[in-house]
Amino acid sequence: MGRVPALATGGAIFFIAAAGLAPAPLPAQGAGTGTITGRVRLTAPAPANSVIRMGADPRCSRATRGQRLTQEVVLRSADGGLANAFVHLRGQFPAAPVAAEPVTIDQRNCLFVPRVVGARVGQTLRITNSDATAHNLHSVSKGNGFNTSQPKQGMVYTFQLKTDEVMMRIRCDIHSWMTTYVGVTPHPYFAVSGADGAFTIARVPAGRHTVQVWHEQYGVLSRTADVKAGGTATIEFSYTGKEKPGGVAIQELVIPAGMRTS
Repeated sequence: MGRVPALATGGAIFFIAAAGLAPAPLPAQGAGTGTITGRVRLTAPAPANSVIRMGADPRCSRATRGQRLTQEVVLRSADGGLANAFVHLRGQFPAAPVAAEPVTIDQRNCLFVPRVVGARVGQTLRITNSDATAHNLHSVSKGNGFNTSQPKQGMVYTFQLKTDEVMMRIRCDIHSWMTTYVGVTPHPYFAVSGADGAFTIARVPAGRHTVQVWHEQYGVLSRTADVKAGGTATIEFSYTGKEKPGGVAIQELVIPAGMRTS
């Protein structure tokens, strides 16, 4: 089906993504905080993801022999849930501790896993080469730039993220099909949508907030949510499939049927 078993299949990849976020301790829920939950949807049929051809590196070809791998740019569930969307709050927030645990990305079967992660400014990004071939890590970034090689299996590169950036792209200059994205924020209020498009941002300070979602193929949508202490604001982002990566659209907060804000 075009995914690496145990790593890039729907459930596993999002478990890894959640583990990589490593959130820092936050204020207790109810102490002037609430929750934002919802879904990111694609209302149009998903376009076909391009097939990855690894013939340029025989080691990659051997590692993935018998598999038909595709780029996981658009992952849409049967009911329209859109995976790998980075959801975050905009604005200024009180300082919160940065997690000591690193955000992790692996290179396995000549793919970056996961494709999208979130991290804090000041947090450590940890990237491992689990392949028996050389990789290169090239961050396409103004404030979080690096370009380094990992010629041997088991090598680990760490980088302390310096500035907020949505989104930071990392590529491998040796294998042109390899791409991963890191959403870097100055606060802990972010999430990556799962296989069903769902997301939850917990312990959000009470008040009106601008919530923004980014997707690799469809760009940015923005909405507002009113968060009450001890309550849950439920919102939905809907892409039509006509959006462009560089575009920004504003969606008013309209609670769909069956969803709630409290």
